[in-house]
Amino acid sequence: MAQYALVMLLAGIGIPVLAAMNAALGRTIGSPAAAATVLFVVAFVACLIVAMVTGPHQWARLATAPRHLFIAGLLVGFYVLSITYIAPHFGLGNAVFFVLLGQLISAAAIDHFGLFGAQVSPLGLTRAGGIGLMAVGVWLTQQV
Repeated sequence: MAQYALVMLLAGIGIPVLAAMNAALGRTIGSPAAAATVLFVVAFVACLIVAMVTGPHQWARLATAPRHLFIAGLLVGFYVLSITYIAPHFGLGNAVFFVLLGQLISAAAIDHFGLFGAQVSPLGLTRAGGIGLMAVGVWLTQQV
């Protein structure tokens, strides 16, 4: 379990770095949409390499996947485009704060109801209080 926590911590560290770098690329080239496209091309190539190395035969099962699960691609596109456009105007910290707040809310709902096959983890008073405390902590980091 510790290795999962470490990987997710690194992924969390990467999100604001990704946002800052892609926003800077968007400013440099004058097009946040083009910067997002470059990000996705690089990500696509990296993911394709990993997929081909770790299990190329699994592509055949893609045809049987429920179509609504492909909406995840639209969600990641929305995230990258929105953070690339908004961070330079709103501030990276503010943008990431609202992303984190949204993640806390949606993660609690997904876990509570077991959406998309997630393990059910009911939202009790203690858990809700912890999420609220996390939200307040993230908000406090943005107060200047």
